[in-house]
Formats: sequence, C-alpha cells, structure tokens
Amino acid sequence: MGITHEVTLDHTEAWLCYSEEMDDTYDIRVALPKTPPPEEGYSVVYVLDGNAYFQFARDVVRLQSKNAPKTLVEAAIVVGVGHSGEDKDVSKRRFYDFTAPAEAYHYPERLKRFDVEGKHGGALKFLEFLESQLKPEIERRYIVNKKKQTLFGHSLSGLFTLFTLFTKPNAFQTYLVASPSIWWNDYELLPYMGEFLNRPQENEVRRLLVTVGEQERFMVDDAKQLFERLEEAQQESLECAFYCAPDENHASVVPTIMSRAIRFASK
Repeated sequence: MGITHEVTLDHTEAWLCYSEEMDDTYDIRVALPKTPPPEEGYSVVYVLDGNAYFQFARDVVRLQSKNAPKTLVEAAIVVGVGHSGEDKDVSKRRFYDFTAPAEAYHYPERLKRFDVEGKHGGALKFLEFLESQLKPEIERRYIVNKKKQTLFGHSLSGLFTLFTLFTKPNAFQTYLVASPSIWWNDYELLPYMGEFLNRPQENEVRRLLVTVGEQERFMVDDAKQLFERLEEAQQESLECAFYCAPDENHASVVPTIMSRAIRFASK
C-alpha cells in the first residue's frame, strides 16, 4: 500500500474572509489560469455556494480553456464563495445570505420539514459584501478585467443572482442562474423584475442564462415564465438565453449545465 497524503489543487488559493456587514466568515477559493493574463486582465467567474460548486467550475474552465478555439471557453479566474462548517449550519446561513428583506416570510408545506424558519433577508448586505469587500480584494490580488465579471448561483443562490441583476445590474456583466428559487416567499422576486424592466435601459448589455432540470416540476414553469417575460420586454440592454436540461433534477442539474454556463460567460 502506498503512503496516504493530502491532495492540493494546483494554481488554487484559499482564505477565510470575515464580513462585518454579515457578521459571518466566508470560505474563499480562487483558481488561477496557468496562462499569462491578456492585456485587459482575466475575466472572473464568481461561484456562489462555493463549497459545492467551485471545483466543478474550476475544472470546466481549466480543461476546456486548453482548446478555446473549439470549446469557446476562455481562461478565467474562478472565485468560490462559500461557508465553512457543518452542512446543516451552512444551509441555514444560505437562507439569510440569499433572500431579500421582507416584512414577513411564508413557507410552502414542502419546506417545513427542512426547518427553514429562522434568520432571512440578508441579500442586500451580502451583495454589499461582494461589491465593497470581496471584489476589491480580488482586484487587488490579481490582474482582473473589471468589464468581464460573471455571477453564478443555483437554487437559493440562483434567486440571489436574479435579485442582483434586478436591483444592481451593473454589479456584473453576465448572470448564470441554475434552478432559481423563484417561488421563495410567494414569488417576491417578481416585483423586483417589474421594477427592473421599467427602468431606463442601460447602454451596456447585460447577459443572462437561465437553466433548469427537466424533472424539477413547477420550477421548470417558473423559470420558463420568467425568461419569457424578460424576452417579451425586448430590452436591448439584456441578452437572455434559456436551457432545460433533459432528465435532470434539482440535485443533478449543476454538473450537467456547468460547461454550457461557462461557455455562455466566455462569449
């Protein structure tokens, strides 16, 4: 038998980042390209729920950027934003990070068995953490293209990714959304979308990819309806795309769509 040893990811850095705004500590992981930066700097993909999805995104970028002319995936910095700690504790903290402030919260019956009642409504503060603390730190440490920034989120963090697009669209240029929890708190996201669509259009184009698994039942309809409403608005400053992954469910959809999502961000 050989000697057992820990395996580390090459060209990958990690640190803990405390946010006074959130009164929480985040596990930050950063995958760096092996190639020199282009003149304008590396594009950056921020991956929420980094505990679960950072390595998927890192490996897609790392493997496919080796043959960018065929894969259409460029070399990029991948930043995972997650929590350290036990899964049960992380789950509760997600409900705070990724949900908007509201006067009251209403839970569907299917959620009550997950013990979701607790602290919610931290989305504005979490967005402030990303904008005022994490992004400047990434830009200080690395050579970054500030005009090519992507945010990826799944489920509740997909809800937050849409919330960010609708409330502060200039925070990122590309938004990658997988199985977003549009249903949260009786569809409270939809008025934010309405306000977004009623604003004067920006000169710069923002890009949105919405994905969902075919087996996600009502979430498929929710995602389709949101995408169709955005398309119908025909906003020149928003480019939208939609993909429903055949045979995939809420747990399996992210590995399936990650390559498509990263390719969309590379355009």
